[in-house]
Amino acid sequence: MSGIALLVIAKQPIAGRVKTRLCPPCTHQQAAALAAAALLDTLKVVARTPAARRVLVFDGDPGRWRPHGFELIAQRGDGLGERLAAAFEDVGGPALLVGMDTPQLSTELLLDGLAALTRPDVDAVLGPALDGGYWSIGLKNTEPRGVFEGVPMSEPGTCVAQQERLASLGLAVYEQRPLRDIDTFEDAQAVAAEAPTTRFAATLDHVVVPIAA
Repeated sequence: MSGIALLVIAKQPIAGRVKTRLCPPCTHQQAAALAAAALLDTLKVVARTPAARRVLVFDGDPGRWRPHGFELIAQRGDGLGERLAAAFEDVGGPALLVGMDTPQLSTELLLDGLAALTRPDVDAVLGPALDGGYWSIGLKNTEPRGVFEGVPMSEPGTCVAQQERLASLGLAVYEQRPLRDIDTFEDAQAVAAEAPTTRFAATLDHVVVPIAA
């Protein structure tokens, strides 16, 4: 979409630092493998989605994680809210941001969010997650620091609090279809069943066998 950047915020999939709520039944190494697969699935979908810019907002050593055609921005800030605000600041224009926890993401969903940001009656985009958070957020011409002030992150009420914050700023919000984040092993199984052709689903197949054994 003309003039709108597409961002992925992610961290390096290191055992013991990512997807720890999958353990048990997963080992930390298995959880990291699942996180890596989810990230690669997300980057693949973003890479094939038309956008003015594609940006990886990364925490860690980008190494092999930065695909061709992506700009790279290091995450900065103490908490997730600060890091989200900094990502929008560093991009410096209209942008749609997604995380690495929804490998079932599709080009259609990304285009839906990007298209919404081109509408004159929309100031922001928000994609709720079933766990109470959100999987996408888009901003058009809003100072990002104020958007995340006072919004508790990674809690069951995060999306509601974010909606209220956007409303308090007088922003017109377009809401995307809810998706399921991967937090628990049950989530992982449900997402793999929803998107069986993904790298994530294939990786989970390899993980489940030793767990069952």
